[in-house]
Amino acid sequence: MDDSQDRPDQSAHDGRDETSLERLDRNWDELLQELRVVQTGVQILAGFLLTLPFQQRFTQIEDLNKVVFLVAFALAIVAIAFLVAPVSAHRLLFRQGRKAQLVDLANRCARMGLLALALAVSAVAFVIFDVVTDTGMAIAAAAAALLLFGVNWLLLPLGIRRRAGHQTRR
Repeated sequence: MDDSQDRPDQSAHDGRDETSLERLDRNWDELLQELRVVQTGVQILAGFLLTLPFQQRFTQIEDLNKVVFLVAFALAIVAIAFLVAPVSAHRLLFRQGRKAQLVDLANRCARMGLLALALAVSAVAFVIFDVVTDTGMAIAAAAAALLLFGVNWLLLPLGIRRRAGHQTRR
């Protein structure tokens, strides 16, 4: 009889005394908490974007801004789809014994959703800065937003992971 589900998993090297299933449950719970935070923000962004075309001044913006607006809105929809997908997958896989696959899928969806969100917000920054100032400032604002997301959402966590890897090898 395989009791690997009941033995503590030492592969994580984080000092926790938990089984593989307990680790998967904890990972799932942590991921859901993260998704709750980001889902609200992306849904507010999409809701805001939904209202803009129905404003009188929207017809006066340049064609480039209309295109970038539509790209931003499409990216917000993509972000919502990816960030809500784990909930739908959980409903379909509930009590199927597929927690490991579910956590892996949710992790991939969260990453794709965050990427789409970063691109959507950067596109929105472009449109707003272009309407208020000029295209040069809009490009700078969108680039700054992308840089901000890239540093905070990618480079800083990867730096921590790399430093942690060096420390465990000593």
